[in-house]
Order: sequence, then structure tokens, then C-alpha cells
Amino acid sequence: MVSFLAAVAFGLAVLMAAWNRACAGNSCPSIAELGGYDPNQASKVYAADGRLITDLGQERRTVVPLGEMSPVVKAAFIATEDKRFYEHNGIDWYRVLGAIKNNITEMRVAEGFSTITMQLARNVWTEDISGRDKSLRRKLREATVAREIEEKYPKDKILELYLNQIDLGNRAFGVEAASQRYFGKSVRDLNVAEAATLAAIPKAPSRYNPRKHPNLNVQRRNTVLNLLRDNGLLSPVETERWKAHPLLLSSSSDFSGTAEYFVEFVRQQLDARFGSDLYRSGYRIYTTLDLDTQQAAERALEARLEAIESGADGKFEHPTYQQYQNSKADEGEEPDRTTTPYLQGLMVTIEAKTGQIRAMIGGRDFDDSKFNRATQALRQPGSTFKPITYAAAVEAGYPLSHVMVDDSLSLLVKPDEPPWTPQNYDLEFDGPMTLRRALYLSRNIIAIKLGMELGEQAVVSEAAKFGISTRVPAVPSIHIGSADVIPLEMIAAYSTFANLGVRTVPNSILRVEDRSGKIIWQPTVRTVAVLDSAHAWLMTDALRDVVRHGTAVGSVGSRINFPAGGKTGTTNDGFDVWFIGFTPDLVTGVWIGFDQPRKIKSNAQGGVLAAPAWTAMMREVYERRAVPAAWRRPSGLSALDIDKTTGYKATPFCPKDVHYIESFIPGTEPTGFCPIHSPFGNVGGIMGGTGPAPAGGEAPSTAPAIGVPQGDTIGAPLAPAQSAPRVGTGVMGGSGPAANQRQ
Repeated sequence: MVSFLAAVAFGLAVLMAAWNRACAGNSCPSIAELGGYDPNQASKVYAADGRLITDLGQERRTVVPLGEMSPVVKAAFIATEDKRFYEHNGIDWYRVLGAIKNNITEMRVAEGFSTITMQLARNVWTEDISGRDKSLRRKLREATVAREIEEKYPKDKILELYLNQIDLGNRAFGVEAASQRYFGKSVRDLNVAEAATLAAIPKAPSRYNPRKHPNLNVQRRNTVLNLLRDNGLLSPVETERWKAHPLLLSSSSDFSGTAEYFVEFVRQQLDARFGSDLYRSGYRIYTTLDLDTQQAAERALEARLEAIESGADGKFEHPTYQQYQNSKADEGEEPDRTTTPYLQGLMVTIEAKTGQIRAMIGGRDFDDSKFNRATQALRQPGSTFKPITYAAAVEAGYPLSHVMVDDSLSLLVKPDEPPWTPQNYDLEFDGPMTLRRALYLSRNIIAIKLGMELGEQAVVSEAAKFGISTRVPAVPSIHIGSADVIPLEMIAAYSTFANLGVRTVPNSILRVEDRSGKIIWQPTVRTVAVLDSAHAWLMTDALRDVVRHGTAVGSVGSRINFPAGGKTGTTNDGFDVWFIGFTPDLVTGVWIGFDQPRKIKSNAQGGVLAAPAWTAMMREVYERRAVPAAWRRPSGLSALDIDKTTGYKATPFCPKDVHYIESFIPGTEPTGFCPIHSPFGNVGGIMGGTGPAPAGGEAPSTAPAIGVPQGDTIGAPLAPAQSAPRVGTGVMGGSGPAANQRQ
């Protein structure tokens, strides 16, 4: 007996010595920090209508005062974690002795004795008191700090800090964040079973995560309910009733899986402005995103990509996305990649008047590739660039009735190279036609000739006005879209047509508030005047003809009941297909292709492959949104009955099917009547209407001279496309070939 008592005394002496040295050298944190302790809170990202999209931060946390929490939450955590919380002074000595006895009996660490206060110390000062450190010295430091906390702060304050700090799995820290994540409601509104579900988690947050392991969580939850019964907080009947309560988790506490490319786009902008505060200061970020529009876009684009892969539009000879996913499952996960081997797509919708981004899809699978093709890629726009060339012509005085000849064109670019001979998509030539018709039928030869008459530099300057920031070389192939562009900029350029001359700069953030609701940043809407309303209306009306009569009539025009315009685009060899369309209030662009450019399929066309996704998405949007009125024709424009085969004023002798009504900027109307359809026969004259008169008063040629270029008037076509992304730029696609066949 004497020896036993001596051993106990020796053990106590060692323990006291260790206690006294636990915080030697100021190794324990100062609890003075706890008085002003402000736990990290993730910033919350909201859609334009206030619905929560997701959180930004390592720890999802929202602080709630103890008095606002459901009483059953407090009771459940105390019963489970520290039933004598309101009785001890930071260390529950009864529990300490019980744990020592059980651990000796089991010959292992079978039971711990951390109180809520000790857990708080460990959770707040993770570096000084790491839970991964299993040494006696760490445990003594934890107990010492807990005693100091108890001496300085009231119990309710300690419990409030603990309940707002505790790790509850699924990146949720604190009971409010966990309640929202698991049940889609506030901790203020939890019932007994839900409170017990949360109290079941701290023992092992990963193991008892109700989303990952619902059965294990329910078992542990029922244990918590038994503890509430044993502590007299529930009757046996109530206990059994709550045990029978099903685990009802919310289908989604937020829209974390929605608009992932958009959220990352927003995060990058905010990170540049706010730095690390973004992830810990609990900002409320209200974005421009329309969740309904975003989900409609996601459904439409994925359905279109799957249809292409299924062969619905003709044989598809590449591995499909599903095949890639299956192979990845067999071979194991790979790290995030920039380029992917399967068919990709992007889709962006912008509010025309404000530039607010309502939907953004930057790729097919954010988890597989976080590279945002809408904002980071460089792709050839193909014929979606042509409206910029035509806009420059209209501003220069060309009427849309101006006739040019769609025929063969050969340019000797370099003496030691074969001539560049661009082609139309169908490899045919249609002869004389008006600029309006050439645009809606997307004839390459006329776009090139028109751009050459204007001069490449004029088109380069026009592209800058339309918001294209990437380099546009002064060469003839740019007129049919051979220069790489950032897709978001190309899509936003069409807001100029939707707004009758005013371009809006895309924006994604409405405002940022701090925790108290004070606005700390509110970006302004930026607009740029590009065209006057009269010239813009002419271009908008011409682009409406793409939908009414041209390359998008089957896939768009015949399937919608709202006013719209747009342009299809197909790059050389079918590497990229586009459709950018607009209504009076929305601009939406679609691109489909491979990250490393290659032919999508034979006979790939933007009007066939990309435009149906635009139609499906926009039809769904306008089922919920009022259909806007069509664009009002500005006063001051004149109108004439034109013969579309000659560009002159029609006569009674012109066939009925060649008559059409054209609008004109005053002074650009043709002055003569059709010289072809006349009772006197062909009396000659220049086809094409008057056209603008260049310096010297001479009418412009309807077809440029063919041969060796002189001076800077004609540049070389762009270099052939590369099959891999440019090194160091984070951009895939290459510069692309001199575009021979674009639609």
C-alpha cells in the first residue's frame, strides 16, 4: 500500500511539474486575443436575385449569437461534448479520472477528456495547440489555456465562440454554416433530430458527415438523442419519436455546382482587389448571374454537344466526353488540365443595356479543366467577325444595296509562294449581289473585297472600337475572321448591334458588402459609343436577315417568336463553329470546338452545330421573360424600292422577285434606275449602285484588282494554325490558317 501511494505521489509530482512547464517560454497563446476574436468567415456569392450560389474561403462560416440559436442545438452539443460544461472551470476532473481508468483498462487511448473550453482553445489556436500533436505537453497546454479562458470569460460567451468555430464537415465551420449546408435553413429553426445530427459530427467530421455517410451519422445521431434522454432533456417517448425521424437533407444548400466558371471569373477579379480578406472577411458578393438563364444555358449547350457526339448531325469520329470519363474512371484521376481531348464548348449571355453577364459557361467540365474558354482562350471568330468589316463599310458610306461580284479571287502575297485563293464555304461563286445579301449568305469573297477596298487598317481600327483588344494584323484574311479573339470580347461586341450603336463592357459584379451590409465596392456600368443610331440600325437590320433569310434561318429564325439578329461562323477546315445572336435586351454567343484545333466533323457549320444551342437556350429564357419590342427604325433614314441584282432603283420592268425595300443614310441612295431591266435593253452602267466616292470623286470599284499587292494595302494571310497551345500564354488554339472557307 505504501509503495502504491508513493507511486501515486510520484506521478502527481511529475504531472504538476509538467503542468508548470507546459507554457514555459511563452509557448501558450495569449487569451487576450479572444476578446476581440473575429473568426474567419467565407465570403458568400449571390446571384442577381439574391439566391446563394456558393462560398469563397477555406472555411464556410457565418457567426450567429448564442441567443439566436435554437435551444435544442445548445443542449445537444453540451450533452454530447461536455455535460458538466456549466459546472467545471475548464477541466472536468471527473471525466479526466474516468478517461484514465478506461484507458488503463483498455491498454490504449480509448477515451478523451477534452471539454468544450479545451476544444475551443484547440480550434482557435491551431498552430500553438495542434490537435495532431498527441503529446502530454500539448494536452497540458490545452488545459492551461482552457483554465485561463474560464477565468476571463462567461460560460455563454465560451459556448457561443465554440459553436461558431467547430468543424462540422463539408467545409462548414460553425453551426449556422452547417445548418445551411445540410438542411438549407438557419440554426435558429432546427428541430431536435436536426440538432442531434449536427452534434453527432464533431467526434469525427469526415466519418459522420451526413452527406457522405448518412447511415453512420444516423447511428451517432441516435446516440446523441439517448444522451439528451439520459440528461433528462427528452422523455423516452420523445426520444424514440425523434429516432424515427428521417434524415432529410436539403437537395442543395446552394448552387455550388452551377456556374463554376463564372464564380471563378468573379473570384479572380475580387482576389486582385481584396486579396486574402476575400476568404476570411465574410463579404457578401452580389453578382450579375441569372441562375435560371445559367441553368438553361448549361442544359442547351450540353445537349448540343451530346447530340454532335451521337452523330445526330453526321458522323463524329472523335472520342466522346462520356468515353473520356469512362477511361478516366478506369485509369484514375489526373490533375487539373488546361486542354482536354474531347469536344468543348462555351456560352455567354450578356444583358445588352448594362453589360451584366447573365450566364457564362467556360467549358464542359470545371473539375477536369478549370481553363475558362470564354475569358482566357484565343480562337478564330470566322464569319462572326464579318459584321465589323461591314460596319466599317456602312460608316464609310457604302449602302447595303451596293453590289459587288462574288467571283474567284487570287492574291500573290509573296513572290516565292503560291497565290492565296480564298473560297466560299460551298466552293461556289454566286456573281453580283448586294452587301446585305452577301452578309446574310456569308459570302467570303465579297467580305474580303469589301475589306480591301476599305483598307485593312480601317477594319483594324473598327475592331478596336468594337472592343477587340487582341492583335488584329492588317492582312486581307482578317475580313473573314482569321485573327484570334477572346470569345467574351467577340460576344460583347454584338451589344453594339443590340443597343443600336452603344457597346457595353461585360461586368459580373453588382456590389460587394461587408458583414454589416455596408457597400465597399460597386462597379459602374461602362458604355462606349461605336456607331450612330442610323448606321447601327442598318447593321442590326442586316443581321436580322441572317436569321430571317440567311445561314441561321433553319436553326434559329424558323424556331423563335421574338426579334433577333446574329451571325454564324465557321473557321477553316471546321475547327471552330460559332453563333452570336442578339435580341433588343440580350446578347448570347456559342462556340464549339476542340482545345487543340482539329476538324469537328465533315461539313461542320456554325448554323448547324452551334446555333441550335442558342435557340434552345433563348427560347427557354423567353418563356419566363417578356418578349421585347423590335428595334425602332430611326427617323431620317430614307427607303427605296431596289433591284437586288443591280443595286439600282427598281423599275416596273424589273422582275417581281428582285424587288426589295432598302433603307439608306441620306446621300447614299442610288440615283439611277436599273439599267438592266429596261424596255430598251441593257443600257450599260456600273452595277452596284453609287457607293461612296473616295478621294478624287471616283466611284469605288466593285471588285479589287487582282495581282501583286502594292505598299501596305494588302498584307499576307495569317500563318497556319498550330496543333498545340502557345507556350506560356495559357491560351489554346493557335493563330489559324488564312481563312479560305468561312461561313
